[in-house]
Amino acid sequence: MKAYILILAFILAITKASAQQSVTLDTIDANDQKNVALFFPEPIRQGITGSDNFVFTYNRNKEQYFGLLQAKPGMESNLLVVNRNGSVFSYIVRYKKQLDRLNYFIPKSKSIGNEKPIVDDSAKVNVSKTALGNEVYYHQKFCSYLLDRKQRIGQIKKRNEGIVLSVVNIVFDKEELYFVIQIENKSTLDYDLNFLKLSFETRQKGKKKSLQRLYQEPIFKYNLPSKVAENKTVRLVYVLPKFSISNDRRAVLELNEKNGERNLKLKISHRFINNPN
Repeated sequence: MKAYILILAFILAITKASAQQSVTLDTIDANDQKNVALFFPEPIRQGITGSDNFVFTYNRNKEQYFGLLQAKPGMESNLLVVNRNGSVFSYIVRYKKQLDRLNYFIPKSKSIGNEKPIVDDSAKVNVSKTALGNEVYYHQKFCSYLLDRKQRIGQIKKRNEGIVLSVVNIVFDKEELYFVIQIENKSTLDYDLNFLKLSFETRQKGKKKSLQRLYQEPIFKYNLPSKVAENKTVRLVYVLPKFSISNDRRAVLELNEKNGERNLKLKISHRFINNPN
């Protein structure tokens, strides 16, 4: 019965997508030596591969945002994933001995359709706008609340020429992680912000050790400054979908100065990510 529903969802999605435009499926490479992680914008409800030499595992008891793909040598196949909200994602999967990527952060725009027809009537559009407004309002209120709290998660700090970057707190709420970040300018010069980025590093094992880095765009930013004046401190919040990382991975917060060289890279251990407040 589940297989029938999944096939029906696939047919509906393909039919809808084909009616709008031609869909070119992306290819994901995997092998039997490493786990390839796929992070989706909504929790996974169902996932299935078209061939036995590919295995896609995800939490069937508690819906989570990510699944793991492995492959054995053989012909290429396909992977079909349905999110909790009915969004359908489809990919070509193939075996590759040497992998170029181990993590895929998949945006909503990569969905090929929805298992249920979406009616674009005015009532639904208004509800959608209201829901979006409520979500932004909640993020703003909760971020403001976190900035007023004195709770800390630990000593996560980096200094460079009078500039101090720190992660004060990491809080889990409603399937999201809130990173409370602090920038201190203890120098006598204003600090003009070029960017503040969060990425994930994976250590590649073997004779030729290397780092694979993937950037993750927050779904909401609160109180992000363009400048931190001399002898001033600014606190802000980045909101991301809930995730966890293994002990061979870490998060990296990069602070970059505009027209300057006071740049910092703050490494955040997996134990802080996996054990938020």
